[in-house]
Amino acid sequence: MPDFGSLAHLKVIDASRVLGGPYAGQVLADHGADVIKLEPPAGDETRGWGPPFLDGTASYFLGLNRNKRGMALDMAQPAGREVLLALLETADVFIENFKTGTLERWGIGYDELSARFPRLIHCRVSGFGADGPLGGLPGYDAAIQAACGIMSVNGESGGQPLRVGLPVVDMVTGLNAVIGILMAVTERAISGKGQFVETTLYDCGVSLLHPHLPNYYLSGKVAGPTGNAHPNICPYDTFATGTDPIFLAVGNNRQFATLCAEIGRPDLPQDPRFVSNGERNLHRDALKVELETALSAFTCTELADRLIHAGVPCGAVRSIDQVVADPHTAHREMVVDIGAYRGTGSPIKLSRTPATYRLAPPQFAQHSAEIIGDLALDGEAYRAVLPGMAPAVDVKTA
Repeated sequence: MPDFGSLAHLKVIDASRVLGGPYAGQVLADHGADVIKLEPPAGDETRGWGPPFLDGTASYFLGLNRNKRGMALDMAQPAGREVLLALLETADVFIENFKTGTLERWGIGYDELSARFPRLIHCRVSGFGADGPLGGLPGYDAAIQAACGIMSVNGESGGQPLRVGLPVVDMVTGLNAVIGILMAVTERAISGKGQFVETTLYDCGVSLLHPHLPNYYLSGKVAGPTGNAHPNICPYDTFATGTDPIFLAVGNNRQFATLCAEIGRPDLPQDPRFVSNGERNLHRDALKVELETALSAFTCTELADRLIHAGVPCGAVRSIDQVVADPHTAHREMVVDIGAYRGTGSPIKLSRTPATYRLAPPQFAQHSAEIIGDLALDGEAYRAVLPGMAPAVDVKTA
């Protein structure tokens, strides 16, 4: 593969499926790593998580597997495991989310792999980890949101617990996997040794409970849903305007004074009920009435533009299509087009070695022959464990 990006020196074998692991692999791939996506014979199940579809592949898969070369491999068979070991011979990182005990049963668990490949960084993404009361049990994002308390603090005040409307646990687990991998890569430069990197959905879900856990540690009070309002900061909520709702995220007294001046209520910061964040929190219902009365004279879009340029963090509550059409989204290169593929750009911006977008997500087994050729293996000898590979390929001369 050509040298692009800060991680162009890394070769990654991504044998993970669904979201957390594949997202980690895409982050590494966007920054130059040569990532080989290994799929089981039936394919990553997210290929079918649609509509919408592009050439038979669901958008869900397309959003997580850019810049990877794709190969299908039946690792349940000994010959498939031989191919995997050949891939790991020159790999830096192995990402997987097999059910706990599967690799060990196949004789290629971490102990065996680390003995054979002492520099290999083995990253496992799982629901709950391998041991403990919930060790080895399955986990999907929404179920973990429920189990670790995220749903209990999400939703309207007084309403039922509600799932966050995006797979936040999976995505943060993927990001933590990337952080762990890069920590291990950095340490390996000193020790010369790889190590086991583990991220679990449960751990990452619990880690997201800020500020609710710190509040509970200090007060002993169990948080519940508060709608859009922040439990510690006020005003930090959606507010009605003369047209559409606006979100105000006022974090200090200076911002509060600016807000009040811009909406024609410069008296509010001197009101004893609103002189500090602590007082505003105690009187948040009264403050909302005062603010929404003043805000009713403004249109949302014009007010949001006026306030943010005055230094008040805020935003009109926008739809997905409005975000994509925003000129700032384009300016930040957050929409990526590769042929018919459209994806979301990397939020990590590096000055000398920026992310690059080289390959659209692979079709099933698209690069199997190429990868087998790189390994100098006889593709025909391994065809039984290489589903979807193009027929009659002489990989020794490819």
